[in-house]
Amino acid sequence: MKEQTKRISKLMSYVLRHNPSELDLDMDEQGWVLIEQLISNARAKGKKISIDIVKTAVETNDKKRFMISEDGRYIRANQGHSINVDLDLKPVEPPEELLHGTATKNLDVIMRDGLKKMNRHHVHLSEDRNTATAVGTRYGKPVLLRIDTRQMVEDGFEFYLSDNNVWLVDSVPAKYISFE
Repeated sequence: MKEQTKRISKLMSYVLRHNPSELDLDMDEQGWVLIEQLISNARAKGKKISIDIVKTAVETNDKKRFMISEDGRYIRANQGHSINVDLDLKPVEPPEELLHGTATKNLDVIMRDGLKKMNRHHVHLSEDRNTATAVGTRYGKPVLLRIDTRQMVEDGFEFYLSDNNVWLVDSVPAKYISFE
């Protein structure tokens, strides 16, 4: 069951954040998809999925990537989209510093060009060292970057906090970045 839940979680992450057409999903502007449609369309493509597996994937995802609507009928990804969705995020005052985990191989470009959202909606930042380190590890030897969010706010940058506690910002110019 655990391996099956992990496979379904990866599928959900892909279709809810990047490619709903993979399962012919009808996604609204805020990224919501009917759970019933997700299940039936995934089954039609040969995926072993059930409401129990979907709920388990949502509840056990270590990054809390997904959210089920209050009425229990819809699901969406909390952040990390490469497709156009409106998560209705409101600016929030961040802590004075946040962290960004990356690989050492990316440092030269980051220190020259800053952090860019690339094909996503925002740059992802964290308050938690372990989370930032885990993110950096995915790309190679990890390094933590300290972001001077206090100065960024003073300079007019807006920060957002996703439902799964990932801090989001449009970009981080290099002058606000230092090594952990």
